[in-house]
Amino acid sequence: MEPPTEGGRSTGQEPGAAAGPAPGAAVSGAERLARAALTRIIEPGDERGGRWLRACGAVELVRRIVTDDGAAERLCGMTPKRLAGYRLRAEKAEPERDLAAIAALGGRFVCPGDREWPSQLDDLGYARPTGLWVRGACDLRLWALRSVAVVGARACTPYGSHMAGSLGAGLAELGWVVVSGAAFGVDGAAHRGALAVGGATMAVLACGVDVPYPRGHAELIGRIAEQGLVIGELPPSDHPTRGRFIQRNRVIAALTRGTVVVEAEYRSGSLVTARCAQRLGRLSMGVPGPATSGLSAGVHELLRGEGILVTDASEVVELVGDMGELAPVRHGPVHPRDALDPLSARVLEALPGQGAVSGRDVARSAGTSADEALGRLYELHSLGFVEREGEGWRLTPWPTRRDDVRRGGT
Repeated sequence: MEPPTEGGRSTGQEPGAAAGPAPGAAVSGAERLARAALTRIIEPGDERGGRWLRACGAVELVRRIVTDDGAAERLCGMTPKRLAGYRLRAEKAEPERDLAAIAALGGRFVCPGDREWPSQLDDLGYARPTGLWVRGACDLRLWALRSVAVVGARACTPYGSHMAGSLGAGLAELGWVVVSGAAFGVDGAAHRGALAVGGATMAVLACGVDVPYPRGHAELIGRIAEQGLVIGELPPSDHPTRGRFIQRNRVIAALTRGTVVVEAEYRSGSLVTARCAQRLGRLSMGVPGPATSGLSAGVHELLRGEGILVTDASEVVELVGDMGELAPVRHGPVHPRDALDPLSARVLEALPGQGAVSGRDVARSAGTSADEALGRLYELHSLGFVEREGEGWRLTPWPTRRDDVRRGGT
């Protein structure tokens, strides 16, 4: 490719200058073109490339790479072998064609400095994406402000799929954007859960946003693009690799307020996402599973560290949401006898399970006077807990006793 220019001259900056336009400023055509080219030249997460980009700007960095004037060799860490690799990639870079391809899909290329750029990605430092290729009509920056990642095992169990789907639907219903990687298993279940309730979801791909990967999720990714957003660092038609999946995870972690892991083995890439979230100051959460399940072993290890245990969407929102977004108070079933005062409860407990006893016997067992016991027995009779039998008292039989008939509420 030819070095990008603006007004017939190079727009590069000297080392040490600002890396690009200030947040909210208009991104020049040359800057956008250069960054689009760099997505084909430099791998996602390449911190060395990020340093060069910050030092001399996108336009100048591309010029140095493609021009044989010795300027590229002066970049710190640029070896002849590395430069040869970059130049080989630059020969195939056609940013105008890539920008036209994403536009034909109804998408766009979002750069740092664009109004739509999510500024939380800047927390990645030199590993910040050069730019993001985006499909979908929604605003990336606004959606990312209130988003949660739900990630986990590809070969998940039915339990993991159920929990991921429930979290996706629950978070979407509470007004949160569900972010995941569109993979099989937990990722797909989380996306489907959000889509099922008409909610917002975002897929971060490790390939071009026009490449349905995995192919079995082509329909799902198409639905996400229509109803939400599909984003990625790689240009149109580019393919995924193992390393690109790992680097994709850092974008998911940085983009969202927190990461929830649903089923993960010890060496799971989902744990990479959660630990990256921790390093960035985001919350990492985990859904517990059976102690005997290898697919939950990684989650349990996370929970033994800085991870926080969650079981539903409301608990996630309580952690990542704003003040006052609290999960409901959890408690067991409430029985009518729970409302009794301590003395009435003691009198009730003094009655045997079978047969009738006198009021004096009840008083003796309850540790109170005969008159006090008799008064409490009449109160318990009016409430349906006890009944008279001759001169004695007995518990109301099971079929009609109120604390069994009304169990679970008062």
